[in-house]
Amino acid sequence: MAKKSIIARNAKRVRLVAKYAVRRAEMKAAGDYEGLDKLPKNASPVRLRNRCKLTGRARGYSRMFGVSRTPFRDLASYGKIPGLTKASW
Repeated sequence: MAKKSIIARNAKRVRLVAKYAVRRAEMKAAGDYEGLDKLPKNASPVRLRNRCKLTGRARGYSRMFGVSRTPFRDLASYGKIPGLTKASW
């Protein structure tokens, strides 16, 4: 499980990106790059990181399911994901 501080930091970035999204789009369309530089660094969508909803893990993330590989495997094994079964032969 990821550290709580890292998860909280990413959540804060998500809120900042949402707050400044309209303003960033207007400045970008107008070509006001000095104004963009004055916005907070964390307001840029590039600084967001996809994280697992269950564990907060950043690597091995599956966009379709919103979880990383380890909880995905557990959920698939227990049949918690509809329409998905673990292969066995």
